[in-house]
Amino acid sequence: MAGPTPEKVMQIITGGWASSILGAAAQHGIFTALEGNPATAENVAKKTGISLRGAQALLDGLTGLGLLTLSEGRYQNSPDASAFLVKGKPSYFGGLAEVYLQDFPTWQNLPTAAKTGLPSAQNTSEVADNPFWHALVPAIAALSFPVAQLAAERLGIAKAGAVTWLDVGGGSGVWSAVWLGANKQAIGTQLDWPNVNKIGREFVANFGVADRFQTIDGDFHTTDFGSAKYDFAIYAHIAHMEAPTDNLATFRKFRKALKPGGTLVVNDFVLNDDRTGHPFAMLFASQMLAVTKDGFTYRQSDYRKWLGEAGFKSVEIVPTPTPSTLVFAS
Repeated sequence: MAGPTPEKVMQIITGGWASSILGAAAQHGIFTALEGNPATAENVAKKTGISLRGAQALLDGLTGLGLLTLSEGRYQNSPDASAFLVKGKPSYFGGLAEVYLQDFPTWQNLPTAAKTGLPSAQNTSEVADNPFWHALVPAIAALSFPVAQLAAERLGIAKAGAVTWLDVGGGSGVWSAVWLGANKQAIGTQLDWPNVNKIGREFVANFGVADRFQTIDGDFHTTDFGSAKYDFAIYAHIAHMEAPTDNLATFRKFRKALKPGGTLVVNDFVLNDDRTGHPFAMLFASQMLAVTKDGFTYRQSDYRKWLGEAGFKSVEIVPTPTPSTLVFAS
């Protein structure tokens, strides 16, 4: 009689192998070397400057993971690898794979964090000059591209005229890059730490819209957002790092900063009210446990409660094709 098999458990146990293989391959540019150019292990080793033994091991692993295919001794990218792991493409996720590879020591201490309820790593969200931001900020931009585009379409940004917005904790500036590209009259403003804003200005400049991208250096917890200044506001992948009371305080500042009829867009990993949802969003709660003092993955009902208390009359929650969710409040 057929019964349970250890296959899924084994996949999870060896998940660190998969992350390490992908991170190493991204770091050495294997997918970029193979793009449009199937090659043998010897060719890959020569192109990437790694050992033949190392190249073969990584190629075996990547093929086993379904990221490469092998035909007549030559390896080539799968459609997923071509779309998301070739350097230079806006959808490149390889940088994120490298970041996670460096983050393994944090996860090794998760049992302690689970026991104490306290982070097992330094809370990078509270350290403005942490070098970690220089790796993470550009790496996670690919997560936001399709979501920013979806939000722009839903809000009619392209035809909205000379609108303005405030992106709080905007990081790479990807939201402004997408929205400014859609609307040639708009002006985007990002509030973030000085070193992060520098990354954002460089990133946005690559899209040819830097002349309409402004930055405000500061900590959003203490910086005034202004009053009735903006048509839109953006709060993307920040709420999960904050305590509930801090999110409520920030939403009140957003409500004040928006013009009458303005819309706040929140983008984050949001769970259903019974704490089910996208598997990535559910796993992400442990990431917040490991690296923040108060952060977590919150439920739809949490956002509705905070936004209602902050003075927003309408709250619409919209799923996306990604692990994250959009929340529109006006």
